[in-house]
Amino acid sequence: MPPGQNQSWVSEFILLGFSSDPTSNRILFIVFFLLYLSSVLANGLIVTLICLDTHLHTPMYFFLCILSLLDMGSITTTMPQMLVHLLAHSQAISFTGCWLQMYMFGTLSVVECILFVIMAYDRYMAICYPLRYTVILNWGLCTRLAAGTWAGGFFSLIHTSLTMRLPYCGPNVVNHYFCEGPSVRSLACMDTHLIEMADLVISVFMLVAPLSLILASYIRIAQAILKIKSTQGRCKAFSTCASHLTVVTLFYAPATYIYIRPNSSYSPERDKQISLFYNVFTALLNPVVYSLRNKDIKGALLKVMGWSRVAW
Repeated sequence: MPPGQNQSWVSEFILLGFSSDPTSNRILFIVFFLLYLSSVLANGLIVTLICLDTHLHTPMYFFLCILSLLDMGSITTTMPQMLVHLLAHSQAISFTGCWLQMYMFGTLSVVECILFVIMAYDRYMAICYPLRYTVILNWGLCTRLAAGTWAGGFFSLIHTSLTMRLPYCGPNVVNHYFCEGPSVRSLACMDTHLIEMADLVISVFMLVAPLSLILASYIRIAQAILKIKSTQGRCKAFSTCASHLTVVTLFYAPATYIYIRPNSSYSPERDKQISLFYNVFTALLNPVVYSLRNKDIKGALLKVMGWSRVAW
């Protein structure tokens, strides 16, 4: 910390959000509220359909149900606070509230990273070992795998603790719409190089390692698909993986940019936009991607609505 600079242990942070203009904030409130509501309803519908339709009681849809729950939790961790700030005169968030928001968002994101690996493993087993698929991926194993993903919350706890234990010097204005680690840490009144290096190691482990496992799984899947003789069989096998690959890309591309990049490229405004994409829009797009060409989901929806199941 430079000599003469005031150091204080803060009691709250100010989240700048996207605009200080009241008219713009009211418009943003309507837009983001509709996005939030659509995301919660869409993911809630996926969860409901999977629970109600016994045809969807398979490992693939079990993990998809968990993904939808994680998306609802992730967007609910950040969006309600932002919506309040868009209409309120004060954009303050308490130190404890900031700590909890950072920890919960980080935990849900890490769990989602691990879940994507499990979903890739599910597709690998279904395509490469179809006859043994239900034997290997039984409900006991699925439950243990799902529960094991929450061990990733330990890494979020380290990340949050390292950031929130730093000394901060006023004004404690965070140029973001929620308490995200890099944005909060930029306010610290001490050299954070070592902490940033430790955070980078955690980020590489929790982003690059899972992504490498996913790519390895899909290399094996691609090899298995190419061995299928019929064109129809290859197309059907590929279609079961296309949704997962799309969702993985939508999540990992922006998250990797935010957490694994040189500090010199830090841009608050650009980071807010990218965070908004992988937090809000990804949660909304996931159920769309998984249901758009999924006959099972469409059939379950028709059945719940009381209509006869038709061929698509």
